[in-house]
Amino acid sequence: MVLTHTTNHTYNHPFPTVTLAFFLRYCSPQLNPFASHVLSTDTISTHVDPATGRLHTTRLHLKKSRMPPAVMKLLPTSITGGAADKASYILETSVVDIREGWLSTESRNLNFVGVLSVVERQLYSAPTSNSDVGKTDVETKVVFRSRLGERIRDRLGGQHAAHQPAQQENGWFARLGARPIQRSIESIASTKTLDQLGNSREGMRILLETLRQNGIIGVLELRKRARERGMEMA
Repeated sequence: MVLTHTTNHTYNHPFPTVTLAFFLRYCSPQLNPFASHVLSTDTISTHVDPATGRLHTTRLHLKKSRMPPAVMKLLPTSITGGAADKASYILETSVVDIREGWLSTESRNLNFVGVLSVVERQLYSAPTSNSDVGKTDVETKVVFRSRLGERIRDRLGGQHAAHQPAQQENGWFARLGARPIQRSIESIASTKTLDQLGNSREGMRILLETLRQNGIIGVLELRKRARERGMEMA
């Protein structure tokens, strides 16, 4: 089962600024109040391809994650463990070509993949029209895929029929049906993600305005002060 959503948006800021904001968007909740759910960000690797001049970066984000309550209600505790609130790792890869004017990104969840896989791809690009100079277009495509039914069937195939958890899950899927459950999970998750995309854009807008008013040095200084305040409070 696969569900795909594609949206388009235009930022009223030049491509280099939007690219910088993308990499800074989780640097501080004081700079981006819509990033308070991000617990940490670590850069795994980064390098510039000498042949193309493109910057390749891989980062790992740890975020507060809550499985949508509507999804939790659909699933037995033998699958969810009964816990909706957990931290979730998100793997992000990106490639920037400043000369050609594009940034390609991909983010995917590393937790709950047995229930739902969410892959978000974005393409930021400088407009080709002279009338749109100073703007940046972004296309976002999110692909939702639930392999829950496949996973349960594979598990049941390798277990003895008398195994109690297997009997419970088999009876649950027999009553509700794997495909309707998969479609429901994808639909619920897509609705939540579309709401989150709006928050993400608003966070980028706030950060972009801060960059416009304070410049990169000013933003880095604000981040430093925010971190110092956080350390004092800790």
